[in-house]
Amino acid sequence: MSDPPAGREGNFEFVNSGAISEQFLSGNRIMTILDKIIDQTRITIETDRDRVPASELESMLGDLPPCRDFHAALAAGDEVQLIAEVKKASPSAGLIRKDFDPATLAKCYEDGGAACISVLTDEPFFQGSLEYLRQVRSAVDLPLLRKDFIIDRYQLLQARIVGADCVLLIAECLSPSELKQLHDQATELGLQTLIELYEPSNLDAVLATGTRLVGVNNRDLKTFKTSLSHTLDLRPSIPADRLLVGESGIVTNDDVLMLGRGGVKAILVGESLMRQDDVTAATRRLLGKTNG
Repeated sequence: MSDPPAGREGNFEFVNSGAISEQFLSGNRIMTILDKIIDQTRITIETDRDRVPASELESMLGDLPPCRDFHAALAAGDEVQLIAEVKKASPSAGLIRKDFDPATLAKCYEDGGAACISVLTDEPFFQGSLEYLRQVRSAVDLPLLRKDFIIDRYQLLQARIVGADCVLLIAECLSPSELKQLHDQATELGLQTLIELYEPSNLDAVLATGTRLVGVNNRDLKTFKTSLSHTLDLRPSIPADRLLVGESGIVTNDDVLMLGRGGVKAILVGESLMRQDDVTAATRRLLGKTNG
């Protein structure tokens, strides 16, 4: 999906800032693109629920195999492990990859040395799809993450049915009680959670859920500005028994090595790999697995 246009659209006035018009006015407050995404997500959930009731999804759970161990895949070895992302587009970048075949891309990531794969499933803003996750599940044996704006148990059911092993929860999208509830509901379904934060003030709520996977987003979801040091700044505040995942702004093997030296055990990378002609080779370069 292309970036939202500058200027007025309906009742919203977009305010330009760098590569993305990421804020718009609603009443007397500045509303971010994140707010808009969450509003649309609520609509999408209701549409999906009308089409396939939760009870129908519940009835499918008994036939599913156990989830793969997402945490174990990232904890393995001494090196920084990669969650490689299948991502077609974003609000900030627009279309990222035109020749987009989720299954083929996932196989490239697997061949390149990724430990896990993330699949964007948000459709309105990222041109994602649950069907992409289903296709990736059929193509590779790696643990899979459903990356979306999860705000409802219904989305957890969807994730489990199509083959996810882990789901992303975003602290900036949820209250502490909602975060805990969704983590517990995911756990009951056999799913692990990767809980992401940007604001340091949200760390206590993230840790209180009991999740073993803590993601720090280097990109401020309110401004879309990126600073790779953000993850390192938060590292001392995160207990050693939680596996730290650095997210966004990671492009080179030097970035990976720097994060690894700072105590980061895993990284999530999408856009920089998706833009490469040879995704397998790019994945190997990022991980320092080539001699060239």
